[in-house]
Amino acid sequence: MSNAVGVDVGGTKIAAGVVDEHGAIVEKVRRPSPKNDPVALREVVQDLVTEIRSRHDVVAVGIGAAGFVSADRRRVLFAPHLQFGDEPIADLLQDALGLPVAIENDGNAAAWAEYSFGAGRGVPDQLMVAIGTGIGGGLILGGEIYRGGHGVAAEIGHLGIVPEGRPCQCGRRGCWEEYASGSSLTFHARTAAREGRAPHLLAAAGGDPASVTGSMVTELARAGEPESLALFAELANWLGLGLASLVAVLDPTLVVLGGGVSEAGDLLLEPVRAALAREVTGGSRRPLPEVTLAALGNDAGLIGAADLTRKIEA
Repeated sequence: MSNAVGVDVGGTKIAAGVVDEHGAIVEKVRRPSPKNDPVALREVVQDLVTEIRSRHDVVAVGIGAAGFVSADRRRVLFAPHLQFGDEPIADLLQDALGLPVAIENDGNAAAWAEYSFGAGRGVPDQLMVAIGTGIGGGLILGGEIYRGGHGVAAEIGHLGIVPEGRPCQCGRRGCWEEYASGSSLTFHARTAAREGRAPHLLAAAGGDPASVTGSMVTELARAGEPESLALFAELANWLGLGLASLVAVLDPTLVVLGGGVSEAGDLLLEPVRAALAREVTGGSRRPLPEVTLAALGNDAGLIGAADLTRKIEA
């Protein structure tokens, strides 16, 4: 059996895991992300892979990165939330580790994992929406990842949704992820707490609006607290608005919601389904995609990156 290492390079943590041919994680390790230091970031990845391969036989390393990945899968061209540098990180790590290394957009990797092993298994046309710090995307068409003409397709988080809206870390304004991501949920929750519109959240944060977290919102919403339920309803409306545009263009059979925010389950799923049905062109006169939750959780990007790299080496 050929194990591969998948590395999920996120905005707050870097996780590396040994993944077998069935998509199961054999072991996983993690460390904090050095956001603004490309050399330190590369060193953390190298150290994690070195540590975990000391206990397992592996054939290749796949890195899932939140950003634009070059068509040859050797470097990250642009990343709003992390600094990867201009050098071909795959080549540098490959030389250091003595293993084949390839980079994959994290949304593509998550989409591939759900298609191969998870909620979208066997569905040839599907859209993955990973809702975390930002919004990542991955598109499966005809059972293959659609990367576009230059390798950077499905950057759905930067769909322009509000003209001259809130500034985004990508340098533009009004991007979808500024209104429909985990960061957006936290922003609105802290604003509501600061303005006196969410006393229960404020109490949960010890009276400090800046200490309100998305997990607090989720916990209170699960308990039926109206302020937090309203915050989820607002998030779902923004998600439905963006999904309606994507569905109009792509017409997928299935939409898979992943990322950390998707762990809210039906708190998110049901209002997103309703918002999509309300916003999509044609409404009840057209077939809508099924909208479901990812099965692999936050491990999807890691699993997909490992599996895709193993297929290159097969």
